[in-house]
Amino acid sequence: MEAIANPRRLSADGTIADATCHHRTVVNPPDTPNDAPVEPPETSTSRMHGAGLSLAVDHYGDPGGPPVVLLHGGGQTRHAWGGAGRVFAAAGRHAMSFDLRGHGDSDWSPSGSYMLDDFAADVRAIVAALPETPVLVGASLGGLASIVAVGESAAGDSPIARAVVLVDVAPRIETEGRIKIQEFMRAGMRGFDTLDEAADAVAAFNPNRPRPRDVNGLRKNLRERGDGRWYWHWDPRWITNRSGVDGQAGSFAHDRLRDAARRLDVPTLLVRGRMSDIVSDESVRELLELVPHAEVADVAGAGHMVAGDRNDAFNSAVVEFVDRVAPIG
Repeated sequence: MEAIANPRRLSADGTIADATCHHRTVVNPPDTPNDAPVEPPETSTSRMHGAGLSLAVDHYGDPGGPPVVLLHGGGQTRHAWGGAGRVFAAAGRHAMSFDLRGHGDSDWSPSGSYMLDDFAADVRAIVAALPETPVLVGASLGGLASIVAVGESAAGDSPIARAVVLVDVAPRIETEGRIKIQEFMRAGMRGFDTLDEAADAVAAFNPNRPRPRDVNGLRKNLRERGDGRWYWHWDPRWITNRSGVDGQAGSFAHDRLRDAARRLDVPTLLVRGRMSDIVSDESVRELLELVPHAEVADVAGAGHMVAGDRNDAFNSAVVEFVDRVAPIG
């Protein structure tokens, strides 16, 4: 595919666009090694209203800074964004990392309602409560919810986002990757005898990321129940009997997501893990057809869990984009 293989592509007006603006492969910045320390800004945790339930949120940086809303993928928690939250805060922004409904410390839906409409409604409720329009950064399920929330906003209304960053997600999701995620999540519903067993399962699912030596970090994503086993900290009704990935209900949702993406009229960036089995070259081509002004950053050496696989490169790509399209002040 030319738009993927060629680091330069035609812009909307037919001229050749520079690769740094539209399609680029992101590697480690030469002056930013993987272990470069980032001064941790002050953080706090609070709760905000979603659409009829309460959501847990971690705050990074100055609450008066321009807001960046971080929305994790299905089966994750707000802690997935710790690195990005600190980097955005260091750049002068107010990063807000939410637990999606049914995940982490956010409320579980009393009725077990976890459709794409529900997650998108939560995004709209979050935005409505903020003093200024945020940048939305959504991974997987968080990205799908952002596409619908922004793309299906009422015509003529003010935009609900200054910019949208989609992290390894697009309207087209590849079947092989979808099935792999489903099987991993359903297998985890049986629980684990130990945190080490859970870490082994994660390592087998995501070989791009080294298995942690200290598995205690998994306590943020797992809870020990009365039977002594460890279970992922999300409502099992979210994944039960769902045919799609991250709440996407097959072809109907694909058509809907295509229509919503066509109406994304704010700066849009897709950050794709170059080794992703969820977002293919065809997925990228379709997104660029639907959103001609979109930019694409391929993160070398990363799979679907881009932010965790290559945290440094991910942060570099996203912060550069946000600073450029939504400058502070």
